[in-house]
Amino acid sequence: MGKTSRDKRDIYYRLAKENKWRARSAFKLMQIDDEFQILKGVRRAVDLCAAPGSWSQVLSKRLYEEDKDAKIVAIDLQPMAPIPGVIQLQGDITSVDTANQVIEHFSGEKSDIVICDGAPDVTGIHSLDEFMQAELILAAFNITSHVLKIGGNFLAKIFRSRNSSLLYAQMKKYFKKVYLAKPRSSRQSSCEAFVLCLDYSPPEGFVPTMGKSSLEMTDASGVTAEVIDGFVTCGDLSGWDSEKSYPLDIDVCFPSANLDEEDKKRYEFKDVVQPPTDPAYKEALEMKKSGIFSKMNADMTKELKAQHKREDKLKIARAQEAESEKTAEKKEDSPVDKVAEELKAAKIEQ
Repeated sequence: MGKTSRDKRDIYYRLAKENKWRARSAFKLMQIDDEFQILKGVRRAVDLCAAPGSWSQVLSKRLYEEDKDAKIVAIDLQPMAPIPGVIQLQGDITSVDTANQVIEHFSGEKSDIVICDGAPDVTGIHSLDEFMQAELILAAFNITSHVLKIGGNFLAKIFRSRNSSLLYAQMKKYFKKVYLAKPRSSRQSSCEAFVLCLDYSPPEGFVPTMGKSSLEMTDASGVTAEVIDGFVTCGDLSGWDSEKSYPLDIDVCFPSANLDEEDKKRYEFKDVVQPPTDPAYKEALEMKKSGIFSKMNADMTKELKAQHKREDKLKIARAQEAESEKTAEKKEDSPVDKVAEELKAAKIEQ
């Protein structure tokens, strides 16, 4: 895989391309499922923020192996390329209408599991990114409370932070067990992890709503380090390391082996399986290729320079005008001029 040995993409990216997964995140869900068996016996599943569809691919593969009548609904604002056996909804997860459509596809029944691998566009400001991710999880939980059956499970990506315990405490109110899972395929240097909530058991009298959209500090009462039921690393610890760059040069990997043509094909470059069908940045990329951004930047720079010149000329003109006014005032107030005027007036009187 890869064009040269200097390809810095990690092993899971290359394995995803080789095995036709749409993204490396497919391995994260598989490793969590291998550890907790959360997809075992599932007949109805919902994938939130599903694009480009790697988690939906895993659902399709694992659910239909056990039950051919299983149903999977994938939701995202972006359109996705079709996946066999997956019903796709292009909609907003914060809308009650979207929740109603999910239940309609399940013939009035509710889901056994809801998963969400969504994340906001990161800014690089960690505190802001962590907060936005927590808000996204709460939005995912809101729709989950509409479509998840009692006893069902919920899995969502989280950015670990000092306020994570508050989120765990909120989830603990609605689920009997809450775990924090870190798959082997998730880079250890990343604050990314996955909150796994098992056995949905909402408080008595709880009414699902889309209105819970912010972390509430009152929910933090009594929060301790033991609020979660465990931190679990998932995946074979002796397997591929997501932090390591494995060489692609066949001579480096197998210096003394006699390889046939089939072995050599393992290192052929492969294109991505399925790029986004209509990405949000598509128009921007097309504009960039056409050079319109360069022209806009040049025009803007030219206009700014012209504006600065106009401002400089205006400042000079105002300064000259002020200087002229000061000179005129000095002439009016000059005592020599006043004496000359008085003498001239006296001569006229005589």
